[in-house]
Amino acid sequence: MKIIKLLDIFLLFSQLCVGQSRAKKIDSISHIIHSKNPEVAISIGFIDHGKEYFFNYGTLSKTSSKKVNETTIYEIGSITKLLTANLIAQAQLEGRLAIDDPIGNYFPSKYKLPKNILETIKISDLGSHQSGLPDFDFQKLMKSTPKQPLAITDRILHDILNDSTSLIDYGNYRYSNISYTILGLILEKVYNKDFDQILQEKIVKPAKLKNTLTKLYHVENRVTGYDIEGKQQDYFIWNHLTAPAGLLKSNTKDMVKFIKVLISGKNQIAAATKLTERTFYKNTRREIGLGQEMARDNEDLFFYKTGDTFACSSILTYDKKFEWGMVILVNQHNSDLIRDLINTNYEAVLKPN
Repeated sequence: MKIIKLLDIFLLFSQLCVGQSRAKKIDSISHIIHSKNPEVAISIGFIDHGKEYFFNYGTLSKTSSKKVNETTIYEIGSITKLLTANLIAQAQLEGRLAIDDPIGNYFPSKYKLPKNILETIKISDLGSHQSGLPDFDFQKLMKSTPKQPLAITDRILHDILNDSTSLIDYGNYRYSNISYTILGLILEKVYNKDFDQILQEKIVKPAKLKNTLTKLYHVENRVTGYDIEGKQQDYFIWNHLTAPAGLLKSNTKDMVKFIKVLISGKNQIAAATKLTERTFYKNTRREIGLGQEMARDNEDLFFYKTGDTFACSSILTYDKKFEWGMVILVNQHNSDLIRDLINTNYEAVLKPN
């Protein structure tokens, strides 16, 4: 089973990998792939039966000589949704909400949706992208704020929701950032705290994610981001409405810590993960939990979430049965490169024999 449509190049590395450990194979493969993309910075964190490995290629920017490492900050984009979904699951474990409840039980009164919509959409529908609500119109937003289309205001959100008089394809998969904005608002209501504070208390501090950043991300060891054409691109600034959908910044060191917590089974975050790993939507093309997707290869099951911003691309994935996890961060909006890295390494190294 491929995480994303396979670029069929892994066979090129079969002889190279003979006799090497899994970590060394991943380093060899990734080094070759980076050599084809020398201007892009790549940072990889890998866990193999609890042991951590970090591989880094490239520099902080096209004009820098400083090499990236496991503490270098990147945008992680929609990997943020994994954390938001985990917070929702923790809230259920604490009895603050139930994921099968209609959102009307928790929807902030300052925003308006028709009663029938509030009674139809469940919290789990938001987390698994099947709510039927419209998403943000990025083309429209980019006309007003080309560099910061996620700088959403209360008025913009109010207008989008106000115009939602019916649902589009409710119960079918339609990727939605606005769904995670609403999940963030629900979290703020049930905890009576802002999203940043909830995130810090429930995930960042317990998991000791010292470099997973929200509002204050202008640190020295941070990559410059580039758009899909290779032009320099600003990071998305923190916005309390769109933050739950994809505005975190982090590094491979912290994301490896996060993966180890997810698969440990030893604390509240791990307990909540079991709920997010349930299947809430499935068709012939995809299987969706809360905030993440599943991929199956015969008896193998692993979980993953990709993230794209205008400046960076990423993926976080883990396999509990075969005890591995991986995070890949690159400093360009380049989902093809992420596909190349994860699929080649999976097929050549991680796929069970």
